Amino acid sequence: MAKRDYYEVLGVSKDADKAALKKAYRKVAMKYHPDRNPDDKGAEDKFKEAAEAYEVLNDENKRARYDRFGHAGMSGPGGGGSGGFTVEDIFSQFGDIFGGGGGSPFDAFFGGGRRGGGGRRARGERGSNLRIKVKLSLEDIHEGVTKTIKVKKHNTCDTCSGSGAKDANSVQTCKSCGGAGAVRQIANTPFGQMQTQATCPSCSGSGQTVTASCKTCKGEGRTYGEETINIQIPGGVEEGLQDYPIRGKGNAGKKGGAAGDLYIHIEELPHEDFRRHGADLLYKLHVNFADAALGTNVTVPTITGKVKFEVPEGTQSGKIVRLKGKGLPDGGGYGKGDQIIQISVWTPKKFSSEEREILEKLRDSTNFAPNPGKEDKSFFSRVKDRFS
Repeated sequence: MAKRDYYEVLGVSKDADKAALKKAYRKVAMKYHPDRNPDDKGAEDKFKEAAEAYEVLNDENKRARYDRFGHAGMSGPGGGGSGGFTVEDIFSQFGDIFGGGGGSPFDAFFGGGRRGGGGRRARGERGSNLRIKVKLSLEDIHEGVTKTIKVKKHNTCDTCSGSGAKDANSVQTCKSCGGAGAVRQIANTPFGQMQTQATCPSCSGSGQTVTASCKTCKGEGRTYGEETINIQIPGGVEEGLQDYPIRGKGNAGKKGGAAGDLYIHIEELPHEDFRRHGADLLYKLHVNFADAALGTNVTVPTITGKVKFEVPEGTQSGKIVRLKGKGLPDGGGYGKGDQIIQISVWTPKKFSSEEREILEKLRDSTNFAPNPGKEDKSFFSRVKDRFS
């Protein structure tokens, strides 16, 4: 089944601002929340669909990519789209949209019960996200590459496996909440007096308390060190377009909390021959006056190697030629870009007496008088169409 348009999912126009997106997402999420629709798989799917749409449209970079490429632009690292989201993932990522401070925004209405979760919240405190810069050559970007990086960060303590406890006997069921991770309260809401559920202050929602701390991590459940990570970067990534997340590779959480994410910022290294324009590669070819006038065959570099290229007789300076498919992979999955060659006729700054004599004989020739005509206009039209 084809995926629905994200704007359609949330019921907003394509020029909707963040406030409108937030309002629309809250409305759809409230309608299809699983606790309001028990055992209705269709409602849960729509709930996740709304979260996916909001995740993309609320992020400026992802939204720009979606507007340009549609759902195809959301594939690959950092593309967005919830894909494997669970309902708990959605609350972890978007809980604050309802002013819930990180918990389920529906606790006040449904007693905080997550199906199958017994009301217990995730253990510990979620780790923070990290952001690193990865430098790539155009060759790396063309082929896609696997990079091995070393990241200094908080990692789960090996001694206690993140529990923060000295040993298994040092972990007890929380006496305040009886292991539920939450305590019940009576609260006044716009719908009247209701029973609500709040995170247990004694165990921070874990349902357990530690009587003796791990000596390695001093009870925190994590230690600071270095981790070696292999990251696969697909072809066609672009600097400044967006950061690419690697889920769960950020700082480890405290006391068994979920790890944050690691965001990869792409930096493109300057290339000796090319400048990049999207998926296209721009190359400037300098030829001398004689070759431009009489025509010649030259060898030009491409991202995959050198190719022979014909400069036709009577070539004008500024002429643009396209080598189809010789650019970079398109990030949206639409094949490859082109290599755009701009021909520049090179004019020497100094001449020998013999060269000057030859040029003086040609100076007054009517055939050498500039006569651009329509050709000059077509050049500017091509440039405008290409780069506007």
